[in-house]
Amino acid sequence: MSEKSTTGRPTRQLGKTGAMVEIVSLGGEGILRTNGQHKHAVPMIEEALHLGVRYMDTAPAYQQSQDYYGAAFKNLGAKAREQVFLASKTHRRERDQALTLLDDSLERLGTDRLDLWQLHDLRSQNDLDRLFGKGGAIEAVEQAKADGRVRFVGITGHHDPAILVEAMSRYPVDTVLCAINPADRARSPFLTSVIPEARQRNVGVIGMKIMAAGRLLRDHAATPEELIRYAASHTDTVIIGCSSIAEVRQNLAVRDTFTPMSESELAALEARIAPHAERYDTFKR
Repeated sequence: MSEKSTTGRPTRQLGKTGAMVEIVSLGGEGILRTNGQHKHAVPMIEEALHLGVRYMDTAPAYQQSQDYYGAAFKNLGAKAREQVFLASKTHRRERDQALTLLDDSLERLGTDRLDLWQLHDLRSQNDLDRLFGKGGAIEAVEQAKADGRVRFVGITGHHDPAILVEAMSRYPVDTVLCAINPADRARSPFLTSVIPEARQRNVGVIGMKIMAAGRLLRDHAATPEELIRYAASHTDTVIIGCSSIAEVRQNLAVRDTFTPMSESELAALEARIAPHAERYDTFKR
C-alpha cells in the first residue's frame, strides 16, 4: 500500500505491521558502525530525524551505533524516539543470550521497547535449527513480544536467499531485510525468491546493500539516485548507511522527488551492471 504522508512525500505500509514508512530510511552502518565518533554520528542522526526519517536501523554488532542513537534521542527528547519506527537485531541464536542482548540494546538506545527486533544475518540451515529449536532465540522473541519489549519480529540476510524463504515458512515474521541492487539477478537472486515469498505472506520488505557497500558508486557504475530508485521500486523502504550529514541530505533529496523505475529502466540498469556483477554481490554465498 502506498500513500502520501502529511508532508506530501510517498510512504508505504511495511507489510502487516501497518506502520507507514518513507522510501528512504537510515541504516546502522556508515559512520554509525564506528567507535568514538559521537561528535559526527549523533548530529547526523539528529539531521535525519529533523528531515523526517521514520524508520531507523541498528544492531549490537554495529559497534557504537546504538549508543549514537540513544544519545540523539536523549538530546532531542522523548518525542524524537516516538516519531520513528526503531529497529534493532540479535545475532545470538539462543533464548537466554538473545534476551540479554535485547536488554543491553534497550539500555543503550534509551528506550523501553523496539518496534522491530530482527534475527540477524541468517546464513544456514544450522542457524534456523538453532533459532527454532528448543531454547532457541524464537522463544526470546515470543517472550519479548508478550512482555512489551518488542512489537514486531523480522529476519535479515544477504548470504543465501533460500534460507530467508525457509525462515518465512517456519515462522510468521513481520519483515524481511535483504540485499537488493542491480547486480542481484546475476546470481542467487533475492528479487525472484525472497521478495515474491514476502509479498505473498504480507511480510514487509526492507532493502539493504543497495549501493554494494559503496562499490557501485566508487566504480561510477551508477548514481545514488539510480540505486535508490532501483531498490525502492522493489521494496517498502531501503536503509542506507551514511557517513555525513551531506549524504543524508543527498539521499533524502531522492526521496522527495521519487518515482518508481519503469520496467525498461530497471532492465537497462541491470544490463549495464551485469558484465561486472560479481564485484557487487561478494556478500552472497
